[in-house]
Amino acid sequence: MTTSVVTGPERQTTGRSWSLPSSLHHINRHGRLTTMVLFLPPALLLFTIFVVIPIGEAGFLGFFKWNGYGEVTDFVGTRNYEFLAGQRVFKSALFNTGLVILVSILVQLPLALGMAMFLAQRIRGSYFFRTIFFLPFILAEVATGLIWRFIYDGEFGLVSAIWGVFGAEAPFVLAERGLAMYAIMAVVVWKYFGFHMMIYIAGLQNIPRDLIDAAKVDGATRWQVTRYVTLPLLKPTIMISVFFAVLGSLQLFDLVMPLTGGGPSNSSHTIVTYLYQFGIVRLRIGFGSAVGVVLFFICLVFALLYRRNLFKQA
Repeated sequence: MTTSVVTGPERQTTGRSWSLPSSLHHINRHGRLTTMVLFLPPALLLFTIFVVIPIGEAGFLGFFKWNGYGEVTDFVGTRNYEFLAGQRVFKSALFNTGLVILVSILVQLPLALGMAMFLAQRIRGSYFFRTIFFLPFILAEVATGLIWRFIYDGEFGLVSAIWGVFGAEAPFVLAERGLAMYAIMAVVVWKYFGFHMMIYIAGLQNIPRDLIDAAKVDGATRWQVTRYVTLPLLKPTIMISVFFAVLGSLQLFDLVMPLTGGGPSNSSHTIVTYLYQFGIVRLRIGFGSAVGVVLFFICLVFALLYRRNLFKQA
């Protein structure tokens, strides 16, 4: 009895007649190729329509003087950017935005971390206080601004009532150039404090309890456990929280408009409110597009540098 063995080119031809190429077969081994074909094109299409095209259009309009009506024909080159670099109000908006970032990092996040470390413990009433501190984040930004505008009112608000107890005349906080921005920052801390606190609580709950117990058995104090065990293991969570705080500060708009609208005398503008007031409201769409391009590159550079220099260390 004889047997025939298929070898060489005949065997390779037989295999190719029904199987995928080796590279595609490797990708589709767990259904990844099918998932990519089904879900990636719609996502790319939406991203292109709502992100890439608007960014490209803003970059194009930034070189024109255009009020939003008619054809875009009045090319001004870099004049919008030159005017932006020399305007005092824009520099003030940049300073205010940086001030909000500093307050968020140096006040809001440490406060949220300290409260998270306290409420992450199994103490009575911890879930109640978690809910209370998280409630401001649920409120819409515009509603929050309107509520605090009434609180700050020097005639009928809560500030007026407190000062009235001491028989003094209440200040109009939002009408003072030197106080308006600090009043806004207090609202920012109040509103977003609970959001970062919940992020930290989630990170603390992922730390193995055995490590903390082992450190205590070895004689470590509470401060030493926090410094050498808790904080190093919580570093990735802290970095994500800082990332959210900075990007949120760069995009701050909804709280400022109902509180001060950028006033008094343009002293409390952020970059986004400046874009809205001097670009959209005044129908200077080309100039507003230039401001948007500057803001986009600030966010992009921060995101890239943060990811490159800090996320690799986590």
